[in-house]
Amino acid sequence: MHENAAEIGIPFPGRPDVGRGLLEVEPGRELSYIRWGAVGPGAEPEIVFLHGGGQNAHTWDYVALALGRPAIAVDLPGHGHSYRRPDRDYGPWRNVEALEVALPALAPNAAVVVGMSLGGATLIHLAAKRPDLCRRAVIVDVTPHVSDTRQRLTRAEQGTVALVGGQPTYASFEEMADTAIALSPYRAAAGVRRGVRHNAYRRPDGMWTWRYDLFGPAPAGAEDWHDMGRLWADVDAITVPTMLVRGGESKFVADADADEFRRRLPSARYEVVPAAGHAVQSDQPLALTALIRDFAFPS
Repeated sequence: MHENAAEIGIPFPGRPDVGRGLLEVEPGRELSYIRWGAVGPGAEPEIVFLHGGGQNAHTWDYVALALGRPAIAVDLPGHGHSYRRPDRDYGPWRNVEALEVALPALAPNAAVVVGMSLGGATLIHLAAKRPDLCRRAVIVDVTPHVSDTRQRLTRAEQGTVALVGGQPTYASFEEMADTAIALSPYRAAAGVRRGVRHNAYRRPDGMWTWRYDLFGPAPAGAEDWHDMGRLWADVDAITVPTMLVRGGESKFVADADADEFRRRLPSARYEVVPAAGHAVQSDQPLALTALIRDFAFPS
């Protein structure tokens, strides 16, 4: 954690109280999460973090450390140390089913839920369906139709999202890390390398692969969850205070989609973070921290 603090230029008073937990959300299916802060009466999490596709709970380490508030960062289904689904349906709708079980147990009174990319799409559905579990929403660099947008982006414009569904295995950890570093122009190489370490493992055959279940075709008959256009109806239904944050250098949210989001939810606060790509929480964590603090915890 001292390395995280040094990389973003904040003081490090000592290792925070951080631990990993597992919660059964269906019989035989455990959702993994990282807890920031003490557990016990009067120490409930104030923030819930939801990561993007191909990421895991550790993507929020910088922001959680900088905020210094009790929080829960979830490994979404199919990611990190959470359970895998036989149908490989990891879309917002199935994700919310898991969160409807997890959040009352882990963070029943959280002041804000922050979601990026797939986590942000999940948050759109959660905010519309269960406002009691999402009192404020911070949606990072995603709107409905983001899947359509990705199809027209170059590999460089996609950044590390290009790794999802790309090369599934690597001969060495260094090859894997170097590939991710090359796609992360706004981040320190050491931070990217540490992130890859959290998000990869070595198979028994010696090859390295990612710690998420997004490779290859879906099983026959499985529902295609990639069409995010259905979420526009959820944007219409959101009643909780909402902030949409875009990366200033990101191409994932088309201007027309951002405009449509604001037309459908005119009460939403809208912010653009300069010098940030799609993963705003990694590229400019202190800027995102300041926005979250001002939006959810104004002094």
